[in-house]
Order: sequence, then structure tokens, then C-alpha cells
Amino acid sequence: MKSTQRDVRASLRKVALGGEKADLVIKNGTWINVMTKELQDNDFIAIKDGKIAYIGASDQCVGPQTKVVDAKGKYISPGLMDGHMHVESTMLSVTEFAKAALMKGTTSVFMDPHEIANVLGVNGVRLMHEEGKGLPLKVYTTYPSCVPATDGLEDAGASLTVEDIEAGLKWDGVVGLGEVMNFPGVVYNDPKMIGEIEATIEERKAVTGHFPDGTNEMLQAYIASGVDSCHETVTREQGLEKARLGMHIMIREGSAWHDVKEVIKIVTEDGIDPTNVTLVTDDVYPQTLVEKGQLNHVVRRAIEEGVDPVVAIQMATINVARYYHMDKEMGSITPGKKADITIFDDLEELEPSTVVTDGTIVVDNQALIYDFPTYIYPDYAKNTVKLKRSAVPENFLFKKTVDKSVDINGIKVMENSARTEKMSATLQVKNGIIQSDLDQDIIQIACMDRHHQSGQVSLGFVQGFQLQSGAVASTVAHDSHNLLVMGTNADDMAFAANKLADSGGGMIVVDQGKVLAHVPMPIAGLMSDKPLEVVVKQVEQLEKAWKQLGSPIHAPFMTFSLIALPVIPEVRMSNRGLVDVTNFELINVLR
Repeated sequence: MKSTQRDVRASLRKVALGGEKADLVIKNGTWINVMTKELQDNDFIAIKDGKIAYIGASDQCVGPQTKVVDAKGKYISPGLMDGHMHVESTMLSVTEFAKAALMKGTTSVFMDPHEIANVLGVNGVRLMHEEGKGLPLKVYTTYPSCVPATDGLEDAGASLTVEDIEAGLKWDGVVGLGEVMNFPGVVYNDPKMIGEIEATIEERKAVTGHFPDGTNEMLQAYIASGVDSCHETVTREQGLEKARLGMHIMIREGSAWHDVKEVIKIVTEDGIDPTNVTLVTDDVYPQTLVEKGQLNHVVRRAIEEGVDPVVAIQMATINVARYYHMDKEMGSITPGKKADITIFDDLEELEPSTVVTDGTIVVDNQALIYDFPTYIYPDYAKNTVKLKRSAVPENFLFKKTVDKSVDINGIKVMENSARTEKMSATLQVKNGIIQSDLDQDIIQIACMDRHHQSGQVSLGFVQGFQLQSGAVASTVAHDSHNLLVMGTNADDMAFAANKLADSGGGMIVVDQGKVLAHVPMPIAGLMSDKPLEVVVKQVEQLEKAWKQLGSPIHAPFMTFSLIALPVIPEVRMSNRGLVDVTNFELINVLR
């Protein structure tokens, strides 16, 4: 007969009093007590039925069947909790990501699957949500709020209604509303956005936010609407402003967006109470997972910037649990809480030797020992690149009837930043075609509808990648995930687009009609169906190929994937054209 939670609590009492023996005991380590911000030396942490039963010096909880882990000289931490991230950005399935995250000490993630929602709608969200439920990593979902991210500026593969979100909020394991990116819609009373937020508040769940820029009055209206967190804070001043208004500050350190160094100053220099601050990854690609880590890397970065190690761990455990109203269940190593535990060898490297979830050892001596289930995505999730016809070079020629120079508006990207700047330049027209200008580092970019077979292709110009030859393409093109193509010549752009479409999506680099690197991502054109180690090798080749084309910037393919995201300032390229994000309107490429 299956034990009820009442039965479990009865067993915990008995273990604490010595009447029953523990299933697992961790002894001799230094306990990181995130409730009191203390490092404590305790001989025994006893676990029964997946929960903490006893912490103390007595060995009365150890019996013949008790498994004992000796953590002498090590630090016993609550399992790390990533309060905001997108699994799709790892290029991995939820299962493969879970393996990598657990190896780095993360035991819970709060994913926002709005990437797959923009391709497959409710069905896509359900697929990832259901895959997560069968794993030792706790995968909680914040239900996507902005699909598409904006109205009238782009065309996604699907859309979600208030009714969809009301239903999704009732799923087991859905703990809040995904990042509310359409902040102007909230501020100016858009019925859809307000309806979603009110539905979430009615369910007493978190309303996660996304407020990259705007006036103080807009920010206060946004917060007053019920949005209570933000991970898009990039300056100390923004952090202080939001924190003082009661907003929960999620400080991000992903593969391409490095915000800890600046924003953590609100704690290290301004001295604010860090209780309402958490550390998150947002977007991390495979190389970062393997070489630097998952959330443990963000905690390490905070410590490097001067945060007390225990405070940094609080920001990745109990603070997260409190934000999602789950601190009565998890986030600390205290009696009655879920036994999610990470044992670190030291508080500098933060590399885990042992990881426990629900009282089960899943990582032992830095090796996975858990038998993961296999999850198969249906065929409809792997047939999502739907072009009206194959691309031809003419699709990528920006035509102008008069042969003379023209003034253009374009996009300037910034290394290690999710933001862009509006760029203006003068380009030459030759044989009726506006020419790229490698001397100015200005090349052609295009966004092709890959959802509705409309044949729609928007054209523009971008600066900052420093490509000298070839072309690149990606179906990872936040957030509508159309087919994004960029290059120095139309022939390679067409070749890249067709090769990528034929493979079901992903990322590709080509030069002179040859494929230099290709990361196939057949799951919604966003995720690979291959193991982590395979994807890591493919992405390594992708990085090399970008450099071979001349781009020296860090993680250029991640910066490229955000070119089409019309909710982060300043200018973007959607399938409908060039978008001025500051004013939320389409603007002309030709000035």
C-alpha cells in the first residue's frame, strides 16, 4: 500500500526519536544552513522516505540497512535550484539536460518552455512538461505567457490564449506564469496580458517578469499589475530601482549574457538585504554546461564578485523556494523538507561529488548512477520547418531601382549582451542591388517564415559579427523561431537555408557551397535528439566554423539567435520586417 504524506511524517518523527532507522545518512560534513546563514559541523543528516528526518550528533538513526555517505572535509548543501531557465536554449532534450544539470549539483529547475510553445503551442508545452515529470531532476514549469512574444510584429507557429493559460496553470507541477515579456501590454491594459496575470494571481502562483527598460512609472505600473520578478536587469541602478519597489531580482549569468559582475553590486556594495535576490542561468548552451557548469557556475561567479559563499548558496536555494512559495517543502536541509542535497568538495570550485534527489543518490563520486527513462517525441514535433518553396539566391537580394548610395537603418549587435543598438549607414547600390559592406562590418540578414508556408522573407542589414565570407542560418530564432539567415552573399544564404530546412532545423555554417558545421535540432527545430556528448562536439565545430568565417565574438550563434526577438531593445528583425522595440513598431530599412 502506498504511503501517504501523513504516514511519511509519522516515520520522520520515529527516526528523529530513534524508533526507526534512516534510509540514508550523510555524516561528518559541514552543513550549509541556509535558514540561519551558518556553517555547522554535524555528524549525521538522516533521510527517510525521501525527506530529512534528523540532523545532529546521535547515530541512533543508523541501522543495518542504512546507507551511509561519509562527507568528511566536504560541504553539504541543499540542492541548487535554478529559478528561471529555458531548456530549449541548451539545445538538449529535457532528459539530456537533466543529466548535465544533476552532475553540476542542480536538483530543481523552473523552466519556461516558451520557445517550443511558439512552434507547437500547448502540445509543445505539454511534451516538455511531461518529459520532465519522469526525471530525478525536479522540473517545474512556468506556463508561457507571451506566445507570440508581441502582437502585430511577428508570426509564430502557434499562439496561446488566456483560456490556454488558465487550463495550464492547473497542471500538476506548473508553479507560475512564464516571463511576461509584453510589458507595454501589461502597462497599457492589454486584455490578454491582464487576463493571464489575473488568472495566475487567482491560482496564488508566481508571475515572473521581463522588464528590460522603461520609465519608473511604467515599472511601477508593471509591478502593481502583479508581476513580481525580473531577470532582465543588467545594471546596478536598475537592480536597486526594482529591489526598492519590492520586485524579486533574478541575476542572470548564462552563456552569452553576463550580468552577475554588475548587478551583484546591489548586494556587495549597496548592501541590500539579499533575501529577495536569486541567481539564474536563463540561457546556457552545451559547452557552458560541460566546461563551467550549470547553476553552480552562477553561484561561483557571485562568490568571485565578493558575495559570502553561504549567501550565494541561499540565492540559489531557499530564496528560490520562497519566491515560488515552496519553502515549506524544499530549499533547505531541515526536518520535513525534501531530501535534495548536493555535496561539494569545497566552496570555491563548487564541483559536486555526490547529488541526492528525494533521498536517492543520483550522482556518486562525480558519476551519474541513475537509470534515466527514454522519452520519444512524436513525429509532429519533428516536422516543423515548413517553407513554401526552397530558397533561391534572389530571395536574399535587397533591390533598389536606382544605382546610387542609400541610407539604411540596421541592427548593431553587442558581444555578451542580449541587447542591440539601432545602426545607421550608407551602402552602395550596384546593378539594382543594395550591397553589403565588409569594411563597415555590415552584411545581409533575412528572416523567413517557417511555420505557415507563406513564402514571406524580410530583409535587412546587421553589424557586429565581423563575418568575412559564407553564411549562417538558424531555426533557433527567439521567440517566434522562424528561419534566420545571415551572410556575405546570396548564394551561400540560400544554400544554408535549404540545408537547414532539409534537416528539420538547428544551426548551420556554410562557405562557398560547403557545410562547415551543422547542429541538427529536429525537435521543433530547437532541440537535438542526441546525447549531450554528441551535441557538445557538434557545437564545438559550430564555434570553430563561425571563427573560420571571421567572427571573433563570444558565443556568436547565441547572439545571432536573438536577432529576431522584438521584446528586448533596441532593434530586431522579424519575419515581418525591421522592428523598433523601443516604440514597438515596424520601421523601414531604407531611411
